[in-house]
Amino acid sequence: MTRSIVLSLVAWAMTALSAWGQLTLDGCKQKARANYPLIKQYNLLDLSERYDLENAAKGNLPQLTVSGKASYQSDVTSIPFSLPGIDIKHLPKDQYQLVAEVSQNLWDGGAIASRKAKDKAQTEVNKRQVDVNLYQLDSRVDQLFFGILLQDEQLKQNTLLQEELERQHKQIASYLKNGVANEADLDAVKMQQLSTRQQRTGIEAYRKAYIKMLALLTGEALADNVQLAKPETPLTDETIARPELSWYDARLKQTDVAERALKTAYMPRFSLFAQGGVGRPGLNFLDDSFKPYYVVGARLTWNLGSLYTLGNDRKKLETNRQWTASERDVFLLNTRMQVAEQDETVKALRQQMADDDELIRLRTSVRKAAEAKVAGGTLSVTEMLRELTNESLAKQAKAEHELQLLMALYQKQFLTNAKTN
Repeated sequence: MTRSIVLSLVAWAMTALSAWGQLTLDGCKQKARANYPLIKQYNLLDLSERYDLENAAKGNLPQLTVSGKASYQSDVTSIPFSLPGIDIKHLPKDQYQLVAEVSQNLWDGGAIASRKAKDKAQTEVNKRQVDVNLYQLDSRVDQLFFGILLQDEQLKQNTLLQEELERQHKQIASYLKNGVANEADLDAVKMQQLSTRQQRTGIEAYRKAYIKMLALLTGEALADNVQLAKPETPLTDETIARPELSWYDARLKQTDVAERALKTAYMPRFSLFAQGGVGRPGLNFLDDSFKPYYVVGARLTWNLGSLYTLGNDRKKLETNRQWTASERDVFLLNTRMQVAEQDETVKALRQQMADDDELIRLRTSVRKAAEAKVAGGTLSVTEMLRELTNESLAKQAKAEHELQLLMALYQKQFLTNAKTN
């Protein structure tokens, strides 16, 4: 095994060990989605669709109806003549009827199939809407995650500044012994140390707040000192693949289903039926006693009334289709504008980062020169501390620019949802 391979394995092992136990951005997103109450709606939508489809399918089962009637009428049918020796009874004016009918659908014009298609299309639209709502959760996780990383970087720079101030404190203390500095110079360093410790307290408070919010989103108990793994730079694409597009497509398909369902309203219906009942009179209207009876047969119904509104119904659906397409176009336009704005942000950050190293080099050089002047008694400690602060701010700005660039790239990835890494 060559030396280069050994070094590569050692480097990989050290990276793996350092990342062990750290929170990752992708891991937080997965936990946030699993913990978010909205995730339960997927299962609820599946259950609702199953119930709707089962109910629609039951339209092919035999349908039982029971009806009854009691009436009194002012006149009844009578024979306008009499026959010798024959007593013809008149029908009663009070009549009663109790009927049970069983019907079996043979052809419903596609109404049941259309209802099932509508239920499925509506469920698809609802699921894609949940996708859209859940996708927004990723952006919230990004903001919290990078917010914590930014606080960590500020804490790191704060620690370095405190160490430098401690070195300056010892240096000024030695100058004081040699008569080069005075107590006021040492107090100036102490004030700067105190201010730096106060800043650290504020940074730590913000970090704890971000940690608590991230814990609520992920449903995980996170310690205040939890460590986050810095994400790798994502490879982004200009292609827009947001879940909103699938939502718009589902709505367009739903309109297509509704349009196909229009023809079921004017299609004929065929069914078999069987009636059984008891009434006075029965089927023999000359018999005024209660008699049972039955009727079996086939039925054809054809309601053409929907043809009156068919044209307007189609125009209304076409209007809905154009409305959805217009919303989709507006969304794409706004997203492309946001991507273009984000590209400019990335470009600006990279230009700033190109000057960060040179700015830090110059600030460090000025600070060292200031220290030399303080040692020679030609510059005050306060002025030297100002240069030290400027150097620390330059280093902090570089670290912030790196994180801001990484966050801007992830924001662009969120805007497009085109992940190529």
